[in-house]
Amino acid sequence: MSRKHPIIAVTGSSGAGTSTVKEAFEHMFRREGITPAIIEGDSFHRFNRAEMKKAMAEAEKTGNRHFSHFGADANLFKELEELFQRYGETGKGRRRFYIHNEDEAQRFVRYGTKPGEFTPWEDLPEGTDLLFYEGLHGAVATPEANAAQHADLRIGVVPVINLEWIQKIHRDTRQRGYSEEAVMDTILRRMHDYVHYIVPQFKLTDINFQRVPIVDTSDPIIARDIPTADESLVVIRFRKPDRFRVDFPFLLQMIKDSWMSRRNTIVVPGGKMGLAMELILTPILRRIMEDRRSLLG
Repeated sequence: MSRKHPIIAVTGSSGAGTSTVKEAFEHMFRREGITPAIIEGDSFHRFNRAEMKKAMAEAEKTGNRHFSHFGADANLFKELEELFQRYGETGKGRRRFYIHNEDEAQRFVRYGTKPGEFTPWEDLPEGTDLLFYEGLHGAVATPEANAAQHADLRIGVVPVINLEWIQKIHRDTRQRGYSEEAVMDTILRRMHDYVHYIVPQFKLTDINFQRVPIVDTSDPIIARDIPTADESLVVIRFRKPDRFRVDFPFLLQMIKDSWMSRRNTIVVPGGKMGLAMELILTPILRRIMEDRRSLLG
């Protein structure tokens, strides 16, 4: 951890909704006048799209049917840890971007990078206030690489698994053009790495936002729609509430129809998730920045 060059890591599996938390932070960064260095988790995949297909085929030939983007073999965990450590020490580091589609290719047209490829590695911008990571492995900790230990604030986005599957099926079929069968094959192939690399992160996260639908999601494959915010509750768990000075009475007063289910857990209506994030995270973010400014003089 670094008080001079803080690191915030938002972690969750594919289709979990980490982008929603990223948008909330973007609003807070603008409002608070904070300049972040943005790191996208996909940029630390080991292979581009074509290489990944080849690596998966080679793994399957050897009987490995769970080779996936969730696991260590397909990611640069050590390089991610080194970035976190270097940024925490110096405020510097290197990053790249993964190009998902043609729209993103247009944003990075200066590199001439095609969809499914990475941009070249480059230095982080000068003068950033903190590093903000959003992706699959922001709190990953293995015997070989421990990125989690370098993050000052770790946030998990953890919908119940049926909802996670529904969100992924809808996103990949409607936005990325995959068939339902192909998406389910991906989900099943990833399950081993999901259990061994994604789930263990959530015991290390400081705050977890878990969205729970209150409609029937028994069969996620046939679900016609993603449950709406008003058809959900959000369970917010703090690993160590005292560390972040969480004011539960204030939250209960400000968020209508919220309640506490445990001493470190508050439940809010799904439609209030954005408000809850702002109320919880803004004072934490301000204290992190005040601490940084006091050290920098």
